[in-house]
Amino acid sequence: MRINVGEGLAKCYVMLVKQVRYSKDAEKSLRRMPSNTATLIRSKITQNAENPETLTNNVKALQGADVYFRLRVGDWRVVFSEDAVVVAIIRIAPRGGAYE
Repeated sequence: MRINVGEGLAKCYVMLVKQVRYSKDAEKSLRRMPSNTATLIRSKITQNAENPETLTNNVKALQGADVYFRLRVGDWRVVFSEDAVVVAIIRIAPRGGAYE
């Protein structure tokens, strides 16, 4: 009789999903853009909140402000800050005017 070491044991993964909060300016931007673009941006924000490692090449810290980051979604930029529990979306804007 052969016994597998992992037999009878279940693997348990605990995922801590951060809560996403949108500012009034960010919500307004999402309402005004085409629905397919807004859906794509919301999905990327959710993906970043659930697993930040998947979008590491699209997230960078903003220069001069250690607490703010930007997420690149096509020609759109999402400016946000985050802590251990909350991802606060501050601004969603086109590439040219996102950092003003």
